[in-house]
Amino acid sequence: MRVERLSGIEHVDEAAWRALEPPDFPFFDFEFLRALEHSDSIGNATGWSPVYLVCKDDAGRVLGALCLYLKTDSYGEYIFDWEWARAYRQHGLPYYPKLVAAVPFTPATGPKLLVRPDVNSEARAAVTHALLDAAQRLGDERRVSSSHALFLPEKELDEFAERGFAVRHSLQFHWRNRGYVTFSDYLDALVSKRRRQVARERRQLADEGLEIERLRGEALSPEHATIMYRFYLGTLDRKWGMPYLTAPFFDEVFRTMRDRILLVLARDGAGRPIAGALNFFKGQTLYGRYWGAAVGRRNLHFELCYYQAIEFAIKRGLRLFEAGAQGEHKLARGFLPSLTYSAHAIHHPGFRRAIERYIATEKDLLAEDMAEYARSDPYKH
Repeated sequence: MRVERLSGIEHVDEAAWRALEPPDFPFFDFEFLRALEHSDSIGNATGWSPVYLVCKDDAGRVLGALCLYLKTDSYGEYIFDWEWARAYRQHGLPYYPKLVAAVPFTPATGPKLLVRPDVNSEARAAVTHALLDAAQRLGDERRVSSSHALFLPEKELDEFAERGFAVRHSLQFHWRNRGYVTFSDYLDALVSKRRRQVARERRQLADEGLEIERLRGEALSPEHATIMYRFYLGTLDRKWGMPYLTAPFFDEVFRTMRDRILLVLARDGAGRPIAGALNFFKGQTLYGRYWGAAVGRRNLHFELCYYQAIEFAIKRGLRLFEAGAQGEHKLARGFLPSLTYSAHAIHHPGFRRAIERYIATEKDLLAEDMAEYARSDPYKH
């Protein structure tokens, strides 16, 4: 086996990459990575410099890959280490560059060690070891302070832990399909207080006289990409956020990934778009990503970002809906607290010990939070 370093996704044969794409995770699809690069959302001065590690056999067949980024800041990661960087700076040490295995600007759990599904377990282990060895060499050559893998699936934790990575816990709220056939089945599963709350929120919004549509596939047009980008910027302006993604990114994914996009759009009585929520889906999983509104309407966010997406998930028989980072308010609407995982290898011995102690304490605090949330379970027992 040999591992090559590639600076862009188009340096990989597209058909070979297709064999690596996870079945339930659209954000390592060839089109998504290409859109990030073509749109200049990553690369250049964005703080995200891609280095794709691609493992091949002697015949040149692609067996696996690991998408890495050399980072010069911590923007767009959603696993926060700004205080670690500040402590490094206070001690006169550089925290950047660092090496990160992640999907830029995407706090969604998905595999990082991409391996062809048709290789046996022994070959898989060889591929993942080769990729992680290559990642370590890359970090050494670039003199990074640390290496990180964000939003790892639980099944990959051991492979990173065996390499000396400390596993960090974080918290999100996820909705899971319990075999519902209709939205009413989901409502019936909630305790009466929460069932009435959801019904009231939907009823109050219905009185606003808005038209709400779920668009996907051929129903999506370039105009929808422009509309959603405008909503995206509006949300960031209100939250003093940074617009990581550019307009060409939206244009490209709406053109090349329309079969994996769900756009929920609200129009007023005159037919003008006033709010939208952009979701991606693949296999059995739906991911809520971006939302924005031009005007305020009571409960509009809940309807577009949660209830319409849940209806879609039930209709298609999807098993999981990840609606994005954070959001304690999701609990009352049927999203249960779920641990997410990241792995961190800190090279400086002193900082490694300090950060590992911090991570251990953080886990204990999150365990307490999980126990507290369990007392507010919105579902009937």
